[in-house]
This record gives sequence, C-alpha cells and structure tokens, in this order.
Amino acid sequence: MRITTLIYLIIFSLFLHGCSFIKNDDDETKGWSARKIYSEAKKNLNSGEYETAIKYYEVLESRYPFGRFAQQGQIEIAYAYFKFDEPESAIAAANRFIKLHPNHPHVDYAYYLKGLIYFSRDIGFLARLFQQDNSTRDSSSSKQAFNEFSTLIRKFPKSRYAPETRLRALYLRNSLARYEVHAARYYMQRGAYIAAVNRCKYVLENYARASSVPDALNIMSRAYEKLKLTKLAADSRRVLNLSYPGYKKQSHKSWWNPF
Repeated sequence: MRITTLIYLIIFSLFLHGCSFIKNDDDETKGWSARKIYSEAKKNLNSGEYETAIKYYEVLESRYPFGRFAQQGQIEIAYAYFKFDEPESAIAAANRFIKLHPNHPHVDYAYYLKGLIYFSRDIGFLARLFQQDNSTRDSSSSKQAFNEFSTLIRKFPKSRYAPETRLRALYLRNSLARYEVHAARYYMQRGAYIAAVNRCKYVLENYARASSVPDALNIMSRAYEKLKLTKLAADSRRVLNLSYPGYKKQSHKSWWNPF
C-alpha cells in the first residue's frame, strides 16, 4: 500500500513538473534582458495597461533584483498599483523603496506618492464631511496623508513635489481641524464637555495655524464654563481675544467651505 502511494506521488510530482516546464516554455519574457523587461513594463505603464505593467515589473524584480532597472521598477510599480486601484500594494511598494533606497535621488517621489494615495483614498470622506454624524467618522487616511506630506516638506523642502505638497497639506490641515471642531460642537450639544475640550486641544496641539483655531478656542472657553472651570475658561477667552481680536461668533450653518 505504501509503495502504491509512493508511485502515485512520484507520478503526480512529474505531472506538476511537466506543467511547470510547459508554462516556462510559454513565457514570452524568457531570455529577455533587464532593459527589455523594464522597457515593456514602462511602455504598458505609459499606455494605461497597469495590470500588464505590474506583471512585467514583478518579473523584473524576481529575475533581476539588482541594478538601476530594478530600482526604477520598484518605485514605478508602486504607481502602477495605485492606478490599478490597489492602494495597499502601492503603499507597501513605496515603503519598501524608501527602506531599500533611502538616499535615492527620487525617494521624495515615494513619500509624495504615499501622501497622494492616502489623500485620494479619503477624499470622499472630506467631501461628505458634514452630511452625517462626524463624531464617529474615521479621518485616519486624511491624517496619514497630512503626515506623509509633512514628512516630504520637512525632509525635501526643495523637492519638485514640494509646492503642490504644501497646498495639499494646507488643505488637509484646515479640513482636519474643521473636522475636530465640528465634532467638538457635536459633543457640546450633547453635554459631553470634556470630550469637546479634548477635541479642541487636539486642534491647538496639531493644527496650530489652521483657520478653525479661533473656533476651537471659543468652544473650549464655553466648555470650561459649563464645567465650572472659570480660570481655564478665562484663559481660553484671553488667548482668543489676543490672538484673534477680530473674531466674532458666526452662524455655523454655512461655515463649511471646501478648498
């Protein structure tokens, strides 16, 4: 019985090997140089054939893992994944490129691409920001995009992507601050004053130059008043009056103005 089983295993193994052999014979890239594989990948990337481009980049990586074509392919496959709507694979590829080539002349693009992926993923969240209960919304992708863009600006202030990145970071900073302020208002309406204060503190600590800072200070002052913390309320109001002397309490019905 054991001998029969062994024979079947041998036959099955030979069958698989034969299939693999046939598959290898059908591989059009067999014998191609790194330059040739990269050229085909790039051609498909430029023509919008992202799935095919990814396949060529993967062949390039597995067959020629070193050299300039492999390096370039490692960052371009991240873009291909992004365009093919596979954001997790795109982010993983960008992170891998940053880890393997931290001093590469185009590593700034990897940071930019990561920020763009997170930004694109959460743009729907920003567009729908005030159409539902925002105290329960997850803004993690927007925060991650802001962090990636901030990292690029800090590490590569002269990058070719820096001007656009600054605009996107500014938009995200103001949007995220407005999100926190809106959530603070939500908590104020429900009497959750400590939660409102914490939201406002987050704005002051993380988005100090955002356009919603005076709103955060105003809400914080009112929340402290409700909590009978008169000194903290007075301090918040004093900072508001000194820093934003022209601030006036406005109606909150039309204050949301997307970038």
